This record gives sequence, structure tokens and C-alpha cells, in this order.
Amino acid sequence: MLLGALLEKIEDICILKCVLRVLWLHSQKTGFPRFLSYEDLSNDTTIRAVTSADIDKVDRGLYDVLDQMVSMNILIGIDIRMDEGPQEIYMPNTQEGRRAVRYFQGQGLYMEHSDRVRDLSSGTTLKPNIFSLYEDSIGIIGHIVAEELKEAENQYPSTWIEAAFREAVLNNKRSWRYVEAILKGWSREGKGRSNGEPERYSKRPDSREWIKRYGLPRPSE
Repeated sequence: MLLGALLEKIEDICILKCVLRVLWLHSQKTGFPRFLSYEDLSNDTTIRAVTSADIDKVDRGLYDVLDQMVSMNILIGIDIRMDEGPQEIYMPNTQEGRRAVRYFQGQGLYMEHSDRVRDLSSGTTLKPNIFSLYEDSIGIIGHIVAEELKEAENQYPSTWIEAAFREAVLNNKRSWRYVEAILKGWSREGKGRSNGEPERYSKRPDSREWIKRYGLPRPSE
């Protein structure tokens, strides 16, 4: 998760304080998978102080704040099976957090249709944005690349972006320049289909022309 991009989308000071505290608490955990239980959060004096009242002395409640952070894709919230019963846990919505969810699913510990936590089966919590796609496909996001990612997210359909990252991975070309070249190629060669999927064009440039235009090898068909 890129902190700069995260801070830009948060306008509520209460949410901002909780996000910073949750990220710090999570960083203190060791091993894998790392997560924070609801009890970890509710017992934290800083979290309790922030969620009991914001700057306008309006009662917020921890559940309300956590639900908003999950809705904003800042946190992942799930229930897992434990010996003592179901446990509600939270993790930052990062590559590590999504890998932890897959781990719990693989171990048969992930509980669907939780009464208290957003259901991951709906796809809303783990829907990838361009930053998570970059982290999963390429690696750590630098400041300069982050600005380019934000521009690309505003310029291209999300289905194009997902498909471009997928094609880069399949071709073992894990670089933003390669993904960007794919997107520019689709944009210049024509519009996508009505369903949002990038179409293949009959008059694509040959390999030499592609390198001349974009400075990278042409993606495979």
C-alpha cells in the first residue's frame, strides 16, 4: 500500500488517525500471517480514544470506523475459525494482506458470510486497483511511478489495466514500462469492445514498428 496515495483519499481526521495507528500496530506483529484481531484494536488505548469521539465530540464507535476503512479498501476484514471460536481479524489491504487471506482460505479457516465483517466473496474488498496490481505483478512502488500509476488509472478502463498487467506477467515482462506500452498500444490502435475488454486489432504494427513506437518488444497475441 502506498502511504501517499492512501493519505490523499482520506478526508476524515478520525479515519486518518485510526489508519496510522492500525498500520503501526500491524508493523509490530511478526511472522506470517500477520493480522490484528478485533480485541487487539478494541483494547488499544489510542484506538479507543480516537473512536470514542472525533474532534466534534461525535460518538463514532470502532465498528463504524473499521467498516469505513474496509469499504475504502484500506483494510481487509474477515472472520477465521479458531479453536476458541470465530475470530474477527483485520489486515492492511496490501500484497501481504491478500496473500494472508488466500492462506486462510487454503487452510479452510476463512469463514464466508460473516455477520460483522464485509464478505470477501462479493469481491468488493479485494477488487484490485492499479496500485495493488503493480505490487502483485512488479513490486514496491516508488514515488515517480506512483504518479504515473494515478494518471494511468484515470486514463484507461480498469479492465484494460488488469489485462495489461496480466499480459505482462504471462510474457515475463514485469515492468511498468511494458504495461504502459500495452495500454498505449491498445489506446492508439482503437477502442475496446462494449464489454470493456481490450480487443485485438487486425492492423497491429509489426515487431520493429512496435519497438520504434514504444521502445519495448511487442506483447504477444
